[in-house]
Amino acid sequence: MPAALILFILVSYGVASSGVLGEDECHFEVSELRASIQKLDHMFLIGEWKLAHIRAHRRFKLVPKPESSIGHNETTTPSLPSTGGNLLVHDKDCSELYDRIRPNSGFYRIKPKPTMEPFLVYCDMEDGGGWTVMQKRRNGKVDFSRDWEEYKNGFGHFKLSKDEFWLGNDRMHALLNRGQNVVKIDLMDWNGEKSYAMYDNFRVADEKDKYRLHYGMYSGRAGDALSGGSNMVEQWSASHSGMKFSTSDQDNDRFLQGSCAEENKGGWWYNRCHAANLNGRFYRGGKYTAKHDNGVVWSTWKGLWYSLRHTSMKVRPAAFMDSLGSGVEPEA
Repeated sequence: MPAALILFILVSYGVASSGVLGEDECHFEVSELRASIQKLDHMFLIGEWKLAHIRAHRRFKLVPKPESSIGHNETTTPSLPSTGGNLLVHDKDCSELYDRIRPNSGFYRIKPKPTMEPFLVYCDMEDGGGWTVMQKRRNGKVDFSRDWEEYKNGFGHFKLSKDEFWLGNDRMHALLNRGQNVVKIDLMDWNGEKSYAMYDNFRVADEKDKYRLHYGMYSGRAGDALSGGSNMVEQWSASHSGMKFSTSDQDNDRFLQGSCAEENKGGWWYNRCHAANLNGRFYRGGKYTAKHDNGVVWSTWKGLWYSLRHTSMKVRPAAFMDSLGSGVEPEA
């Protein structure tokens, strides 16, 4: 049932049962009803994800697990051949690998498109399984202040589970261009507190369109920083929806007085400039002072002047979301 119709029914019921409401009471009732509708929409979306996954599995034929072991914690870089186990079948992403052999979390080679060479990714097989990790910040050992070509091709360490990396914009486009996707952004502060944000229909355009960012509905606990927050002025200047990717040597933002990528020490989908900046400068301890708010930031959770300790961006097909309850808590 459409959310607008639900709102009409609930408001009509409230007026009929309680009589004519005062202006303040009416605003409060509408606010409460909108919150309830948001939760109902979220539950409806999860139901659709579950149904799509059930249908997909009816058509899916599992491939027997090969006798040779699959390489974990490989000591190679993404540009070199795998020195781990002999993976005879190159899965399109970590969700296909999970469906096929149920492996442990680790580094594996995938091949999203037939025309691409296989490349290493970290597959998160916890949290419901099947997540392909596109970005990870853990310890500040990798400098994320990189140029366009490095963000295009990817950089970082691809050896251990705690390594930091950016998968690469070309690879992210290939991974996300096949259909409906859900991205989960995991966050942790310096006290060990965790939170997350999820977006459906998450896509990254190709290089011709400057890897423009698109995404759909938000759910989670950390707040919708990608949309700029709750304030309309902040959304106008900080929403990342529809923004092109920018780096220090290729300024595609909407900031006329300078370069967001240069100020914030990282490549990102900057507007004027940001409400989220997961590729910013790594500051230890959380709160920081600087000329610009250039930390590893998710503003709707900890603000612009708190640099997070751990972050990761991971994606899987929406049809895989039947396992949502095993790793993601619903909104309170």
